[in-house]
Amino acid sequence: MRRTAATIAVLTLLTACSPPENDAANTKTDGPVPDKPAAAVTLNVLDVAGNLQLTQGMIDDFVAKNGDVISKVTYTKSTAPELVGKIKAQQAANRVDLDLVLTGVDGLAAGIDQGLWLPLLPTHAARLTGMNAYSEGAAAMQELAGGNGVTVTYYPSGPLIEYLPAKVPAPPANAQALLDFAKANPGAVQYARPSNSGPGRTFLMGLPYLLGDSDPKDPVGGWEKTWAYLKELDRYITLYPSSTSETMKNLANGSAKIIASTTGWDINPRVLGTVPKEAKVGTLAGFHWVTDAHYAVIPKGVPVDKQAAVLSLLSWMLTPEQQAKAYDKGYFYPGPAVRDVPLSMAPADSQQAITEFGRPEYDQLIADNPLETPLDAKALVAAFDRWDREIGGSKVSK
Repeated sequence: MRRTAATIAVLTLLTACSPPENDAANTKTDGPVPDKPAAAVTLNVLDVAGNLQLTQGMIDDFVAKNGDVISKVTYTKSTAPELVGKIKAQQAANRVDLDLVLTGVDGLAAGIDQGLWLPLLPTHAARLTGMNAYSEGAAAMQELAGGNGVTVTYYPSGPLIEYLPAKVPAPPANAQALLDFAKANPGAVQYARPSNSGPGRTFLMGLPYLLGDSDPKDPVGGWEKTWAYLKELDRYITLYPSSTSETMKNLANGSAKIIASTTGWDINPRVLGTVPKEAKVGTLAGFHWVTDAHYAVIPKGVPVDKQAAVLSLLSWMLTPEQQAKAYDKGYFYPGPAVRDVPLSMAPADSQQAITEFGRPEYDQLIADNPLETPLDAKALVAAFDRWDREIGGSKVSK
């Protein structure tokens, strides 16, 4: 497995969302973090990654059983591009109303780039012993965070191609065949704008492995084949959806015949009925997994009592019993970041959904193909910028 100590970054925009409720009880923000808060706190949680679909059950259970630590949780959802502007505005006003942020690699690294997160490791490693049980892939993703965040969920991601067999009876088996299909069927191949989409981003980062580029970690100097391929593919793409959900709907309604996908985006939309159950997925020759994870981060300026509450919560979330809830209905398949959490430990509805809509071949694909961590912060920003300027920025749906 290839590993890097760097992180991943994306966009920063100011959000107009109202701030969540803030506890005024203890406003001390520096100094030693106690083992538990002096009094139960209200915890304000912001999710910019869809992570609550996997972890809200873990959090709610903790609150139900640890009312002396957290009395109440307020949940707010936003998008990763809005995250940095929101946190920076609160920090500039000396009023940080968000105690815990659940983010993907994009928001994590954008905040690291701006110095927004409290360092959690190695200072609090003794409180987060569940991290010692990370799977190999999750441990590699944790390296991307450095000491600034804690990996709470993980999946190998993609890139995969997804299609309806009635419309694509002979799916492409390699990158050239995908290009040939797009040329023969203008508008039929879609992937969402990479900076807005996990599958889109994974497709972008996976192509250098598929094409045998000179340095898959260097989009500036090592992606000659990738950029040439994307420019050629662009000739036969009529639009780039602004979200992954849009590509799924287009697959279902027939306006797209092949889309970029990942394990979770394959399973969960079929569970929900957005995509027909009979949809299939495939890999292209030379396939490497480009992994993904969700992280918990604490903004600078959060009171130490609330830091104590978050650390206790994270310790709880990393236990195998709680991690089993991350199977959800396949949204981030498999989901658990720690080892030895079989599907049999998951809630009954998760077991039923994945048994019915999951794919037995995934276990073998995960075992048999290399796992690669995403691009580092500087490289991903460069890749997104070049893609927007030279490939598809003018065709992104509004």
